[in-house]
Amino acid sequence: MSFPRAVAWSALVALAAAGLGAGCGRTETWDDLGPPAVEPTACGDGVCDGSEDCQRCASDCGACPACGDGACSGGETCGSCASDCGACPACGDGACSGGETCGSCPGDCGACASCGDGACAGGETCASCPGDCGACASCGDGACSRGETCGSCPGDCGVCASCGDGRCVAPEDCASCAPDCGVCSTCGNGACEPGRESCFSCPADCGACARCGDGVCSGTETCASCERDCGVCSVCSNGVCERFETCAACPADCGACEPATCLEVLTCAFGCVDLEKTPPDIGIACFSNCVAQGCANAQFLGERAMACVLAAAPACNGDTDCIDRRCSIEIAACVGSRC
Repeated sequence: MSFPRAVAWSALVALAAAGLGAGCGRTETWDDLGPPAVEPTACGDGVCDGSEDCQRCASDCGACPACGDGACSGGETCGSCASDCGACPACGDGACSGGETCGSCPGDCGACASCGDGACAGGETCASCPGDCGACASCGDGACSRGETCGSCPGDCGVCASCGDGRCVAPEDCASCAPDCGVCSTCGNGACEPGRESCFSCPADCGACARCGDGVCSGTETCASCERDCGVCSVCSNGVCERFETCAACPADCGACEPATCLEVLTCAFGCVDLEKTPPDIGIACFSNCVAQGCANAQFLGERAMACVLAAAPACNGDTDCIDRRCSIEIAACVGSRC
């Protein structure tokens, strides 16, 4: 190529770079040309297609390779990797908006459709579906750290506000809210499964948590994780007649009581007493519920008969024939009474 032709060619390239090749009125360079970015329109439908990728739609395309390593890096965001970057600012306000998805904010958007099938797939992470993916590495250290929420790690962060109302409503599940949803199916098999079970979610397999038994039901304890501190998981008016609920204590769940006769009260009350122990071991709540179901005569005469039985039991050494002889008058009055 001669020198004049080389100069002409260089000038043509310079003009093209300056904008002549970009078209009239354009300001972009050649590097800027290309189709405009298309925002994903079907994120959350379970199919990774269109312009979706691990960063734009983790719930469909899966988490990016580095998600879950504890470092918010490599293009990760609160939307693509909540377990590393923490929940987005709006997450937890009760509205599924601002780009939130079932993968980035299950607390607002609900769990992804596949969550709970036993397979950690389809964009699920330890933050969005600990039931399938296991708890995040930091869960269980006693500190509610970045990426953990009341849904993904209630043992560190405390249970969500709705947990404990007696109704298992998504995104609650057996791992995040055993008081409402019951324990997970593997709990009770005698093996504490790492990442799946803990002292919070399954004390039957993993043992009680360190603070359980101090007499205080703390924010990270529930009736399911520490019955000794928090009491039993029975909620009146949730439509289920649960343990320790009766027609007398909770007719909304257990139905209205039919007035019991004195004999029925006495029979029920005997089931609350262990006469083989000295003194007799009495289930106070059980006994009270039996008496409360009786009509007026049943309560009065039944209480007199039981008082005689309990007083005679030590002297009779638990012998029922001896007790019958000592309390024959009180028992006869009870049996013959009418409501």
